[in-house]
Amino acid sequence: MTDGFSLIKVDGKIVKPATVLIQKISDAVGGLYKPYQIRRVAEAEAEAEIIREKAQIEITDLQHRALARFVSEEAQKQANIESITEKAIPQLNASSNPQNMENDWITNFFDKCRIVSDEDMQLLWAKVLAGEANSPGTYSKRTVNSLGSLDKRDAQLFTNLCSFGFVIFEELTPLIYDEQSSIYNDQQIDFNTLTHLDSIGLIRFEPLTGISKTKLSQHIDIYYHGTAFKAEFKNPENNNMEIGKAILSSTGKELTKICDSKPIDGFLDYVIGRLSHQGLTFSSQYPKP
Repeated sequence: MTDGFSLIKVDGKIVKPATVLIQKISDAVGGLYKPYQIRRVAEAEAEAEIIREKAQIEITDLQHRALARFVSEEAQKQANIESITEKAIPQLNASSNPQNMENDWITNFFDKCRIVSDEDMQLLWAKVLAGEANSPGTYSKRTVNSLGSLDKRDAQLFTNLCSFGFVIFEELTPLIYDEQSSIYNDQQIDFNTLTHLDSIGLIRFEPLTGISKTKLSQHIDIYYHGTAFKAEFKNPENNNMEIGKAILSSTGKELTKICDSKPIDGFLDYVIGRLSHQGLTFSSQYPKP
């Protein structure tokens, strides 16, 4: 880490949120430029010296290896912390408010992510850090803890699931009508996947009963990856709409903000067909504002 790390510039000017975020992190986890493990390593070395002096014995090879391992692991954790922070800096908004982030949140965040060395997973963590800095309160500790338990495959499966997400009633909803259909299976979404995503707390999967929205008004807006629709029921009120077999948990909803999901070819027509059979008609299509 060079001293220039804190001097992130845009158009030749230092971005204040970047320096504020770095200082905030330093205060919470012991300093990016004064690695917190230095104190712990010094304590370990001091303890070893006391053993030598008081007991008049030499540290064994085993103890030397243990200390070397400790230093190596702590250095890697520090490198992970700094890499994730570096990746978060370019995603800060000019109006970012890192000064309002809670120290407890930051401490918990880095406690969970410091063992993450995979580049792709570090980018996900960086998106969460930047999102929280841009708007403190965006991500709960529960979501951070859940992210800490996800491996790379879990993250990819969840991203695949979000590719089937429509925004209905201002919420992203994955429309999973038939988990045996090839349109889902081709994206690795099937019964086992959905059961797994349910078990790790990202969705609620209801394979038998399905999930419906009830008491709906006649007109609704539906969005799918930049395309918007005006749809309407025949009845003026008290309409029901089947939205499939899966719904996002609160943690899942927060994590959709960092998913780089893409639209699935043919899925828009597939859903329109499903909803048309429920009595919905689509009056217009236009780019989402």
